[in-house]
Amino acid sequence: MTRRERKRLQCEKIIEEKGIICLENVTKSFPGGAHAVNDVSFQIKQGEFVFIVGDNGSGKSTLLKLFLRELVASQGKVTVMGQDLSKIRHRQIPKFRRNLGVVFQDFRLLKDRNVYENVAFAQRIIQMPTNKIKKNVPGVLATVGLAGKYKLKTTQLSGGEQQRVALARALVNKPAILLADEPTGNLDPRSSWEIMKLFEEINANGTTVVVVTHAKEIVDTMQKRVITLKRGKLINDVEEGVYGDED
Repeated sequence: MTRRERKRLQCEKIIEEKGIICLENVTKSFPGGAHAVNDVSFQIKQGEFVFIVGDNGSGKSTLLKLFLRELVASQGKVTVMGQDLSKIRHRQIPKFRRNLGVVFQDFRLLKDRNVYENVAFAQRIIQMPTNKIKKNVPGVLATVGLAGKYKLKTTQLSGGEQQRVALARALVNKPAILLADEPTGNLDPRSSWEIMKLFEEINANGTTVVVVTHAKEIVDTMQKRVITLKRGKLINDVEEGVYGDED
């Protein structure tokens, strides 16, 4: 049996066991022939907490875009929640993304709306009934420690509080997977640790968490699974790893 066949069978087994994300020999190329991701294979099981680390240009953000189906692999296979993303039609993408919560470094909040409306917006997109929105939004704001600030405009909040709003918005639809792209990049150390503690609590409740980060201290301290990329290649994948581990 070839290496590629072993990887394929491994992915099929992971999916059968409620695996969440599976990459099989995935390459993503851009015009000019540059490989943002080059022959990468790994699996993430349901309920895992995974850091993806590497230098700028290593392919970390490209991976997240592949998971979200913002990009399509040039070669190989990306499977998320049992779905081969190369076979999803454009009109099916919004429904697929309901399984995913996303937190960005720059928050991406609606500055003209208050905290409640920023979170409710994610529910209205999926046409959640108003009575359920009125129940769900306060509940998720309480989870992230913002129960008393739902009437405030996001511009009245600190950076850490704005990231909590972004996290609440990502969680309100109860996604199976939470993806975070440099979620502490614009935060002070205290706020960064508060956000990571929330991620850990969310993961403890069963949500799969994948965090792209440069935050070495956080990665080294939390001792989660660490996937390390370099120039588009996967160079290490370590349980209870630290930032920058290499074979």
